[in-house]
Amino acid sequence: MGKLYNTPWPYSTQFDAGERAWISRYAWGEDYHGVVRRGLERLDARLRERAGAEFQSMISVDTAPLLERSYARMAGLGWIGKNTCLINQAGGSWFFLGELLVSLAIEGDAADAADAPPPGRCGTCTRCIDACPTSAIVPAGPGFTVDSRRCISYHTIELRGALAVEHRAAAGLHVFGCDICQDVCPWNRRAAVTGERAFEPRVFAPPLHKLAALTEDEFRAMFGGTPVTRTKYAGFLRNVAIAMGNRKLEKFRAPLEKLAASQDPVVAEHARWGLEQLGTAL
Repeated sequence: MGKLYNTPWPYSTQFDAGERAWISRYAWGEDYHGVVRRGLERLDARLRERAGAEFQSMISVDTAPLLERSYARMAGLGWIGKNTCLINQAGGSWFFLGELLVSLAIEGDAADAADAPPPGRCGTCTRCIDACPTSAIVPAGPGFTVDSRRCISYHTIELRGALAVEHRAAAGLHVFGCDICQDVCPWNRRAAVTGERAFEPRVFAPPLHKLAALTEDEFRAMFGGTPVTRTKYAGFLRNVAIAMGNRKLEKFRAPLEKLAASQDPVVAEHARWGLEQLGTAL
């Protein structure tokens, strides 16, 4: 199952963020795990109504050791692009994947009509590779892979502790994730827009100075129920400090000074780095 999450708001490459933070499109609204699971639960219930026999089932939404992109490709949903995303010719790459595994056997015409993997259609295009600020899309065998040691999404979401100094400038204004390799993909130019209201942004591109002032309770209130909480409060403030340092605005001096006094050593260290970008060393 693929669930479209492309929203009508602009892509990061088309938006002058100014003094605002950029959050990856998939994390703007409700956590996709719950949204996709609910759809698969409805599908499971409908199958049970029509199957005429008991069967076992399991739902997975990025929560089991399944190679989801590979299964989706084999099911004919798309090909694996150079940016490692599953790309559908008509729908682009802005969709989540989820699976309903059942013990039912497929028989007759349905089995004969099983989908086949579509051909790759990236051709000689290298826009995602060329646009990646950290050159994270690298050759791997006959295709490509994303080197997590360079990837902004990994740095701002999964990485715990300090971000290496040499990677901080490339993070730009990203405080959670990065969509650049999808933003520039030609197959997303005409991608359909989702009608799922759960994916609409709670707060679009929030101001950096307001994010820097959030208490932990306010952080949970603003982003609770969204994927943003995965980075944890300290990791989020670390990312905000980097973004303010990259923006190099004098108005960010006071919030950075406050973060530099944080009891969390990682937040404080990155805030001091941010102040250095403004010309002040503590």
